[in-house]
Formats: sequence, C-alpha cells, structure tokens
Amino acid sequence: MRVGTFVLAAQFPGQGQGEALHRAVRTAEVAEEAGLDSVWLAEHHFVPYGVCPSAVTLAALLLGRTRRLRVGTAVSVLPTVHPVALGEQAALLHLTSGGRFTLGVGRGGPWVDLEVFGAGLEAYEKGFPDSLDLLLRWLTEPRVGADGERFAFREVPVVPRPDELIDGPASPEVVVACTSPKSVRLAAERGLPMLLGMHCGDEEKAEMVAAWERCAREAGRDPEETARIGAHHVSAGVAQLADRGADATEALVKAMPGWLKQGLDAHVTVDGRHRVMRDPVAYTELLCGLHPVGTPRQAADRLAATAERTGITRFALLAEGSGDLAATEENVRRLGAEVLPLLV
Repeated sequence: MRVGTFVLAAQFPGQGQGEALHRAVRTAEVAEEAGLDSVWLAEHHFVPYGVCPSAVTLAALLLGRTRRLRVGTAVSVLPTVHPVALGEQAALLHLTSGGRFTLGVGRGGPWVDLEVFGAGLEAYEKGFPDSLDLLLRWLTEPRVGADGERFAFREVPVVPRPDELIDGPASPEVVVACTSPKSVRLAAERGLPMLLGMHCGDEEKAEMVAAWERCAREAGRDPEETARIGAHHVSAGVAQLADRGADATEALVKAMPGWLKQGLDAHVTVDGRHRVMRDPVAYTELLCGLHPVGTPRQAADRLAATAERTGITRFALLAEGSGDLAATEENVRRLGAEVLPLLV
C-alpha cells in the first residue's frame, strides 16, 4: 500500500497566502522524512480554497527539495493550458527528477479561469479529450503536429524527449481525475489510471473502478494489462490522527468549515450559471466519516477497508485540515510512524 499526502495549500480564515504556501512546502518535506510515498499538489486560481496556481511549478520546487518522494499534480487543469506547454514541463520534470514526477490532469470547472486565460467555455465542455490526446502524443512521440479546431500547428520535434531518461520509465506517469462516467470511460480508453476525489465513499469508488474495468475491456485491453494499469488508481481523502478518535474529528470540524465556506464561496462561474454549494459543516462531517480520521489504528483499518472494497492501494490524504502548521507536521509524522507500520 502506498500512502501519500494531498496538498491543497489551503488558506484558512485569518491566514495569509504566503503562510498557506509555506505549510504546503513543509508538508512535502515532512512527508519525505516520515517515509510517505508521495505528495499530490492541487491547482486553483483566484480563490483561497487553494492558493497554488501552478501545480507543476510547485512540483519542480519540491522535487528539488526531496530525493525519494514522488511528486504529482492533483491536478493540472488541462482546459486552461496548452497541452504542449504542459507536456514540455512534464518531460522536463520527469527527466531531471529521475522519473519521480506524476502528471495528474483534470477538466476543472466552469470557472472564470476560462475567461482569464482565453480558453473559453468550449475548452471545458468539449475540449478535454482532444487536449488529453495531444498531451499524450507529446509525451510518447518524437515529433508532433496538430490539425484540430483548437490546436493546429506544423510538426515539430519533442524537446526534451521523455524517453531519454536513463534507467527509468519512458514517459512520466499520467493519471486522470474522474468524476463522471464520461471521464471514467475516457481514462479507460486511453489506458490511464484514475484519481478519485475525497468527496466519494468506498461504494462509489468501487463502482467507478468496476466501470473503468468494463470500459478497458471494451477498448480491447486484456485482463493482464487492465490489472497492471488499474493498480495505479489513486484514492484522495482526508487524514487526521489523535489519541482519541473524537479529538481527531473535533479538530477538523472546528477548522475546516471556515476554510470551505471562504474558499468555495469565492469560486465564480464563467457564464453566471447557478451553483449549489455544499454545507461546510455537513461536508466536513461527511469527510470524517469516509476517511482515516481517528486513532492510528482506526486510520489503518479505514485505509485497509477502502483498499479491500475498491482494490485501490494508492492514497493521497489531506493532512492540513487543522489549518495549523505544527499540527499538520505532527499529523504527517504520525501517518508515517504510527499508521504505515500497521498497513504492512
């Protein structure tokens, strides 16, 4: 089982943006010290929900600060960037880190980001498959050209070539954030593992894994290949540890609703469409019930139960839910020292 931490760089009420980013960097550094497998970096624009606007940029910093830890994006929002630019960055990080970089990509939301970056609503509503295909071509072919409606350019050489990594995979790992049957099918057809969000419980994630496997078979993938790719699915969640389970839940219920309300309320849709917002307290309580929140033993049992029900053995766990730097560092260290040994 591979346990990593999910870093949002969340700006809690009363905190500055620099404080949130410092906590994000320290979380990754402590994760390596604690023996965790990976760190996954979120990307958001113009909102305090998360103040990291470029997951690949922060990944570059953290790859330079660490020596063993895998660093992934969760996710780079593909509709707001050019796939070739993102592919070049991914190849660069893949080569210079010795293959420790994972590129997670997703469709994002119908936010004002699409207006600011000039992508337009079309890129969000219809353009994700074409962008993903162009990105994958860039990461696997020596020369690439395009003749689509959104991307059209003459054939150019891929520089740097990801396959020039010595003693490592020929290209960076790519995972796709999946929130709908359409995105599950897309990932399966492209032969890519899924990143499943922390709002989903074990039953929903198990159903999505089963749907992915059906789509993979329909796409002509044999059982061995399907199992090999499926072993790299990632389950996102929340982790909070305490000597008493009630104390872990209390720490999150005290801190997370203020951050969630402030952060989610700040999202602005590009076309003025109505949004139904989750109740922050109810959502926090839901997350506490779904994920490893409690004593180390309870957390280990929760992770084992999720793995058994879903088949997923990679985890990206949000450890900054208290909003406090010292508490976050302690939480990450306890994950490594007190939970990981129980999962062997």
